[in-house]
Amino acid sequence: MTSPDPADPLEDAVLAAQLFVLAPATFKGLTLRGHSPAREALVAALAEAMPLRRLPGHVDDERLLGGIDLAASLSAGQPVRQTGLIEEARGGALVAGMAERMDAGIAGRLAQALDEGGTALVLLDDAAEDGEAPPASLTERLAFACDLTRSRRWQGVTLAPPAGALATVAPLGDDALRALAAAAEALEVDALRALILAGEAARGLAALEGRAAAGKDDLAGAVRLVLAPRATRLPPQEAAAPPPDGPPPDGPPPEGSSDDQSDSDQQQQPEPDLSEILVAAAKAAIPAGLLEQLAAGKAPRRAQGNGTGQKRKAATRGKPLGARPGMPRGGHKLALIDSLRAAVPWQAVRRREQGGDAGSPIIMRKEDLRIRRFEARSQRVTIFAVDASGSAAAARLAEAKGAVELMLGQAYVTRSQVALVAFRGTSAELLLPPTRSLTRARRTLAELPGGGGTPLALGLGAAREVAEAVIAKGLSAALVILTDGRANIAADGWPGRPQAARDAEAAAKAIAARQIDALVVDISARPGPEGAALAQALGGRFLALPRADARMLKQAIDAVQPLGKAA
Repeated sequence: MTSPDPADPLEDAVLAAQLFVLAPATFKGLTLRGHSPAREALVAALAEAMPLRRLPGHVDDERLLGGIDLAASLSAGQPVRQTGLIEEARGGALVAGMAERMDAGIAGRLAQALDEGGTALVLLDDAAEDGEAPPASLTERLAFACDLTRSRRWQGVTLAPPAGALATVAPLGDDALRALAAAAEALEVDALRALILAGEAARGLAALEGRAAAGKDDLAGAVRLVLAPRATRLPPQEAAAPPPDGPPPDGPPPEGSSDDQSDSDQQQQPEPDLSEILVAAAKAAIPAGLLEQLAAGKAPRRAQGNGTGQKRKAATRGKPLGARPGMPRGGHKLALIDSLRAAVPWQAVRRREQGGDAGSPIIMRKEDLRIRRFEARSQRVTIFAVDASGSAAAARLAEAKGAVELMLGQAYVTRSQVALVAFRGTSAELLLPPTRSLTRARRTLAELPGGGGTPLALGLGAAREVAEAVIAKGLSAALVILTDGRANIAADGWPGRPQAARDAEAAAKAIAARQIDALVVDISARPGPEGAALAQALGGRFLALPRADARMLKQAIDAVQPLGKAA
């Protein structure tokens, strides 16, 4: 095998692939992120080392799990079973392209096949957004995750045959297991499966070199390959040793004492603990992109929505789903092939009941009918409700305007719209109806009034009305409320904090009763408990962002997306 540059991520990816080929049933597979020549070369090398089958993007249950071969059954006059891709891939692996878009139902069936030892997987992750990732139900079962986005090497990638077998390597001892557990704890990897896979990877690395037991280098390599990509925090920094008390002694040391002292220090210096070695190896091996996220205090990306709105079942358009029993009415289309496939196994019984022969037409019944299903994403409308009262109004409105403009800048990508409600004094006003027009938004947001009392109840009521109108059109609505939660104007327009607080709580509970997703953001200099209490009444989330600017506000909103749940 041509050895890539040590700084190139392809080196560890090749090593992970060698371990996978060594024991597919143990390591289950690997995730390869980043569409690059390096990834294509590695997949080609895997295809030479083991059988690979491509998994279509919209595979149905019959093709995946096996079922009735309709053409052969009609020709033979009796049910003829066809094998599924999972069965065909035994002894090899399924390659799933664009795994970040995989349907949850397909992922569940593949996860069950992985647990039963029926197959192994190579997931190709082409996600462009931070919020996109392959299903966690699969990635947590696969031993290795390699990001080849930054790789610039691909020539001559081959997988060298192992010098030994996994079964010939002795199990890890207690010290090694404790060190792996300490490394997992330092990285906050709390999945027991990952710890087991790391132990097997250490044994696998020893097997690749023909050793009968795993050593320190094998354990460090296992942490690098299995635990480091799963890290959810940086390892804690070790405190620097305090300087010795008092000034250094004057004058040079006595002749010969320096060498004696140096030799004594070398003899007395303790060996570093194995867990410290593994933690250091993990810290050095955390991928660059993940390292940036962890340094910024962000959790690694997980499979989730991308803020494009709720998923809804549709009758005629959208992403194809598996067929289900039903009548083709109400706009639903008949799934002819699936209906015939459901009827074929019963033909012999039905013909005997009706006295027919093998040449008689297919006997269809109501329970055989299947209808097509689709999944479409509705447009998403983010409704900003901004507290424009008091001395902080200028800051809140400025950041809200900036966040609205930033969100509208990507509206065409995420199929989203933005609306803005401002409340102050004794009224609440819809300043910007739901729109995707950045030009219109800038014109409307150019001059917004501020100051006066805080009619929080009126603002929540106006935001709820906009959300209900959005939902009535079949769209998804989410509220982002910028306020400190300190209401002082009641719903009837009269001042009074106790009544204003009660009215605001009632308005919040009305929003919660409609199950409208809400996020309360407090950007005041000193956030108090009122904002968190408001979020609790809304059944939503709360973020305290003192001194937040427009970009930070938008990033915070994106971080808690999708606010909506799958319908």
